Amino acid sequence: MKSLFRSILVASIMCSPAAFAGQKVTPAWDGITENLMQTYIVDEGLRQLGYDVADPVQLQIQLAYVAMAKGDATFFAAYAEPIHDQYLKENGGEAVLIRLGHISADNIQGYLIDKKTADATGIKYIEDLKDPEKAKLFDIDGNGKADLYGCEPGWGCEVIIEHHLDAYGLRDTVEEKQGGYFAIIPDAIERIKEGKPTLYYTWTPLWVSSILQPGKDVVFLNVKKTDLPAGQTASTEIPGLGNLGFPMIQQRIVAATSFVKDNPSAKKFFDLVAVPMDDLNAEDLRIYKGENSNDQIKQRALEWISNNKAKWDDWIAQAKAAH
Repeated sequence: MKSLFRSILVASIMCSPAAFAGQKVTPAWDGITENLMQTYIVDEGLRQLGYDVADPVQLQIQLAYVAMAKGDATFFAAYAEPIHDQYLKENGGEAVLIRLGHISADNIQGYLIDKKTADATGIKYIEDLKDPEKAKLFDIDGNGKADLYGCEPGWGCEVIIEHHLDAYGLRDTVEEKQGGYFAIIPDAIERIKEGKPTLYYTWTPLWVSSILQPGKDVVFLNVKKTDLPAGQTASTEIPGLGNLGFPMIQQRIVAATSFVKDNPSAKKFFDLVAVPMDDLNAEDLRIYKGENSNDQIKQRALEWISNNKAKWDDWIAQAKAAH
């Protein structure tokens, strides 16, 4: 009986949040300022659960997954499902890395053009740009092709855009302008403000759609049929907007599977934490307006927690009770 009691006691201690007090946790961060508040919110939750949380380690998106797989980082709070699924597969799948919760649900992405041009020409589908005359409207560099302000090299959205250019027969009339996304997109915004025809890709939550409001300043283009890269099967029909050609993005937390298995409190917290879209859009707009230092964003994360105290306290209580 003593042996049995001892086993139960040891198991109880192992499942207690206090057993993990002081355990080092290293967040990965992709360098996108707009993903930092979510990271700080998760960091604070883990601290309140007793973990020793390091400052986020800045890594390129692909390298964040490599770092977690190797044990050099613990979690990443901006997993974009399904466009990051390939990074999980490349790093050992769910045996090594696991997706949890929905920190930001039902985010949309797609191609947009200025509403002035859409109204004047009737362009509604990205396939409409197979017409050289329509494509020329969006030509910036004078080569006769539409210039699409596209996705940063190496990102999951780049894979879909490059696939679309082939699948929809657009190679001869459209070319993707690439570079650092946040370096090139201000030029697209300025062109639209000047009344010039402009074609670009974006996603939500992000400040771009606060500056260029869909339905008012710009419109989403549709596709006539869904055509995604091999292995991608998600729906691209978006309620109220039609078929945008891109799946909705579910922003989730991905973490090292070994850490999650050994840390039920952290797992429960990862499953529970969620930030409303309106709050993220408001945060992104403040970043765009220049309130973008790490200290400012960290302070806003703490303010968000304070403003949502009842919900937050419930998450922490549930996480502490997890076994």
